Amino acid sequence: MKCEKVAILGAGTMGAGIAQWFCQNGCVVELQDAGLEQGERALQNLHASWDKLLAKGKFTKEQVSDFKKRLSLISPEGNFSKDCDLMIEAIIENQKIKTEVFQKLSHHFEDKTILATNTSSIPLDAMARELPKERQKRFFGLHFFNPAPIMKLVEIVCGHWSDKELGDELFTWFKGKGKEPAICQDGPGFIVNRLARNFYGEALRLAKTEDQEKFHQIDHALKEVGGFPMGPFELMDLIGIDINYSVSESVWKSFYYDDRFAPHPLQRKMVTSGRLGKKTKGGFYDYE
Repeated sequence: MKCEKVAILGAGTMGAGIAQWFCQNGCVVELQDAGLEQGERALQNLHASWDKLLAKGKFTKEQVSDFKKRLSLISPEGNFSKDCDLMIEAIIENQKIKTEVFQKLSHHFEDKTILATNTSSIPLDAMARELPKERQKRFFGLHFFNPAPIMKLVEIVCGHWSDKELGDELFTWFKGKGKEPAICQDGPGFIVNRLARNFYGEALRLAKTEDQEKFHQIDHALKEVGGFPMGPFELMDLIGIDINYSVSESVWKSFYYDDRFAPHPLQRKMVTSGRLGKKTKGGFYDYE
């Protein structure tokens, strides 16, 4: 499998992070967002991130210059190059919107292009069934974890029509680039997000109410005793409480409203009030 040119749709936290990782691993990357300002902000932030890594001695001046040359921003009205080897969608977790995007792009790229979604919970087959038969074979989930340039795990999700040999090639390619890939079948939450529902859900049920002292105690115990790098409340703030809540709802519904996966009212309260975590300067903790 050749992966030299990559198109990434969505320049939010995940899309930008994925773009950074591919640039740092020798790929030419085209990044596009529906909002021009978001795209330009992502480009500026990525350049600033590389400058900081240069200052810390993580990369050489020549390497950083090369990373920047590899990355280009496509305007919202523009089109990706048709000859991209891989296209990754990293937009809003909305099945209808994602499906429409792939239906459109399936007619744009060359036959060789692998189409992939970074969805964390939406069933692949629900999107794949709307694609031409030949495209279905080259449609996968590539679920990265935040921050994408640092977190090694990437879930390679195979749907009903996905070419299993191509899935193995993706596994080998990512492994060769230093990632820790895991091949999994299409299913609610795949591997990590299915298991993580209880990591967040039990913590919320322990806290019961909005109490920063309880949040801190739970996070502290899981980090110091459990060995987790971050506690559940810190992690929800980093991911975005709205995103976490949306995934929780999706997995819960997919399991026919099984109580094990039920979202907590506190999640809904935080989303309703607009306190979504670090990106809004306040969530379970304050970041002013």
